[in-house]
Amino acid sequence: MEKRLGKQTVKFSKAVSLLSTAAVAGQKEAEGPLASHFDIIMENAEWGEDTWEKAESKMQKSAVGRALQKAKIDAKDIKYIFAGDLLNQCIGSTFGLMAFDIPLLGVYGACSTMAETMGLAAMSIDGGYSDLSVAVTSSHFCTAERQYRNPLEYGGQRTPTAQWTVTGSGAVVLSEKGNGPYITHFTSGKVVDLGVKDANNMGAAMAPAAADTLAAHFEDTGRSPNFYDLIVSGDLGTVGKSIIVDLMCEKGFEIGENYDDCGCMIFDIEKQDMHAGGSGCGCGAITLCGYIMDRIRNGELKNVLFMGTGALLSPTSTLQGESIPAVAHAVAISAERE
Repeated sequence: MEKRLGKQTVKFSKAVSLLSTAAVAGQKEAEGPLASHFDIIMENAEWGEDTWEKAESKMQKSAVGRALQKAKIDAKDIKYIFAGDLLNQCIGSTFGLMAFDIPLLGVYGACSTMAETMGLAAMSIDGGYSDLSVAVTSSHFCTAERQYRNPLEYGGQRTPTAQWTVTGSGAVVLSEKGNGPYITHFTSGKVVDLGVKDANNMGAAMAPAAADTLAAHFEDTGRSPNFYDLIVSGDLGTVGKSIIVDLMCEKGFEIGENYDDCGCMIFDIEKQDMHAGGSGCGCGAITLCGYIMDRIRNGELKNVLFMGTGALLSPTSTLQGESIPAVAHAVAISAERE
């Protein structure tokens, strides 16, 4: 069977089943509209650890542990963990997951990491290299602020286009066996850079890459936007969400009716004063692993296209005056086997 569709999409020949998912969320996320869909809620930013970075590692360890528990799978049976986060050298993943004693394949896709790890984990199963793989990612508001912007003590004013980095970790157990839902396609994205330099406007920087991947998915698969009950991006926020709808219109695709963004869904933006919404690896991860997967399992959604969106900047590139490249990856999820 030909697994390659077009330039950027693969169609899996095996039924790659999502055995289980788990979502760990922070306090502010638990005050939002999706709180009832999270497995574990942290009582504070430190979560019993000495540093925020150690707390983020604990988040990943807890998310994977809960996902394995829900799947009734022992860690020793997992062949690979595909994981990443926003911290330098992905220390949230490496320190958090080494206790599982499972081969770790580190992934950095910025905030697109949930979709990228899921796609790669599905490829490991479809290729016959694994029968059980895990995909996981995380972000933490305090660790991200410390690394990318200013110390929290600085108390800088947030701009209207700024987004709030979600404190959360999502984990998925994938298997060649199971009753679904299933990952059916993976569309990998290209790096796109239209010259946006404002690190407080990630939505504008990421939206062109998201539109590029979304258009590639439709062109490669021959599907139209209305094939999906829900098309959801990871963290474009209110600004990026508006931009991608316009960009897709220019490309000949209408996505307004069944499209949403996790950054707009995870918080009550007005009530919680979130400016342009949520962001971070954890934004798409816990929205997918909690709320969206619950809706699929409850029969409310049959076909979902989840697209992780990532801004590939660093403190170094920002200080050197570089623009913000971005990338987006998409996984198609179906409640039924094709």
